[in-house]
Amino acid sequence: MAVVQTIRGEVRPMLALALPLVLAELGWMAMGIIDTIMVGRLPYAAVAMGAVSLGTAIFYTCTVFGGALLLGLDTVVSQAYGARNFDDCHRSLWNALYLCVPITVGSIAVNAGLAASLPRFGVNPDVLPFATRYITILNWSTPPLMLYFALRRYLQGMAFVKPVMFALVSANVINLAGNWALIYGHWGFPAMGTDGSAWATVVSRCYMAGVLVVALLVRERGQVAGLFHVSFAPDWPRLRRLLHLGIPAATHVGLEMAVFAAATALAAKLDAASLAAHQIALNAASLTFMVPLGISSAAAVRVGHRIGARDPAGAGRAGWAAVACGVLFMAFGAAAFLAVPEQIARIYTPDRVVIQRSVTLLAIAAAFQLFDGCQIIAAGALRGAGITRTPMLCNLFFYWFLGLPLGYALCFKAGWGVAGLWTGLSIALILIGCVLLLVWKQTVADVTRSAAAHEIAA
Repeated sequence: MAVVQTIRGEVRPMLALALPLVLAELGWMAMGIIDTIMVGRLPYAAVAMGAVSLGTAIFYTCTVFGGALLLGLDTVVSQAYGARNFDDCHRSLWNALYLCVPITVGSIAVNAGLAASLPRFGVNPDVLPFATRYITILNWSTPPLMLYFALRRYLQGMAFVKPVMFALVSANVINLAGNWALIYGHWGFPAMGTDGSAWATVVSRCYMAGVLVVALLVRERGQVAGLFHVSFAPDWPRLRRLLHLGIPAATHVGLEMAVFAAATALAAKLDAASLAAHQIALNAASLTFMVPLGISSAAAVRVGHRIGARDPAGAGRAGWAAVACGVLFMAFGAAAFLAVPEQIARIYTPDRVVIQRSVTLLAIAAAFQLFDGCQIIAAGALRGAGITRTPMLCNLFFYWFLGLPLGYALCFKAGWGVAGLWTGLSIALILIGCVLLLVWKQTVADVTRSAAAHEIAA
């Protein structure tokens, strides 16, 4: 009972930090949902939705991996902030910005190569040209997106999260207006179809980066010892530490993004209705996932703050409070997928075949909701403690050595179709969630034991 009471006391500060980040993640996800819904009203709806699904999945797999290389900022900035070492926070940002340059160049090159290689993957020929152009246009958004990633990790590591929320929420207004104008040819613009949706996304991401630049400049204005009062020179040990933390974290994110991109590519080998249903279920599951993802970022920051302040018990409370909040929300998500699946599918399309297949996939998604929330929040708490390798290894083994091969076999060998793909990935997610919760429990015990031993020695 005492443990429950102490965790309950952590819920309020956790939610104060998490709610703006959750709204930011929902804003991020809403942009993709708006794109899918808007192109879903085109005359070639199934093809357009499939192209947006495939193009988005491939672009994000590489670009989000690049941005995730900056996740080491969660650890170094939050722990330095907890120790009240603000100069250390500032120097970490400058070095992260230096990392953004090669990351951006590499991401653009890989995305261009993937777009050119799509014909070799056996993609549905109706979907192929639309998906290729979609990726090519989205590539223009890579530089502002990397700048946004770096500034976001820095600002939230210092518990300055409202600008992050504002940037994402308000960017949706710009994206919606851009979609309306560029997809269908309103306000004097040409009707560009799916290409117009991609250009609207590019403009929105430039805006997001601009908002955080302005927020940073406003925050630093008049600071005696601020961001512009520390050395701008590259700090090679710091760069190495950022990469030491960021590479496993990025690999973790990349493996997860890539497995769903691979599933989308496999679904693209099926008929257009199966691919469209896959996109609807993926959008719905990704939408609920945004809440624990935001809580995960808050968990990384809160755990990092407590460790920086040499309070391991507080770090444990922060992590478990985050898990409790995430599990509660994901229970509601699972219930919605089971209760109103047809209504969810109808938001995207009136096509009856697509709706029927979406209902099946949403039922599978309901089965892994709780575990999906647990795995991402536990990974965030572990990142705050400086542990990024274990979540990476879990994703590698369970997704790629178990879930995807099983899903492939069920889809194409057993004849389950797209539902087979989702069944395999669902089993993988359940196992990842269970393992990472056990790892977090052990980490709290280890950190507490280490702190106690240090106090005795002192």
